[in-house]
Amino acid sequence: MKKGFTVVELMITVALIAALAGVAFPVIGGFRESAQQASCVNQLRGLGVAVETYLSDHGGFFPDLKMGRKSMAGGRRVLEKALLPYVGGPEDFHCPADHEDFKKTGSSYFWNHHASGMRRSRVEMFGMDANHSQIPLIHDKEAYHGDENGTNFLFMDLSAGKDPDFQVDSK
Repeated sequence: MKKGFTVVELMITVALIAALAGVAFPVIGGFRESAQQASCVNQLRGLGVAVETYLSDHGGFFPDLKMGRKSMAGGRRVLEKALLPYVGGPEDFHCPADHEDFKKTGSSYFWNHHASGMRRSRVEMFGMDANHSQIPLIHDKEAYHGDENGTNFLFMDLSAGKDPDFQVDSK
């Protein structure tokens, strides 16, 4: 009876481990992307709660904000400044999949400037007044979550997800 591995057995073992790793790494990467996207959707839902509280404090009017800013040196009329008192801290504006924008600007998200300063019931975008609950209110600055459709949205009804429903009325 022999003890230990032969060179052939060792090469087969190494090849099997390499093959398993080749299959496992993409699967694990996919799980990581899904987890980051789910975390981002939860971040947006938290911002939705902040928006709802802001609306309650301001008579149903949205904050009058710019869409975003290019650097941290920007003004005060941006999402992360207006909603900061309604969230736990600056990290609430950081999408876990964003590795650049938050560091540069203080937020991973853009504000829909069509809602700025408007009463909630009066917001309209691209003729979307019949189903205004699906108007995007806050969204990722970039497609952080994979393909070109990898952008998450917070809608006017404060639901969050990846699939916008842009149904425009014909007038």
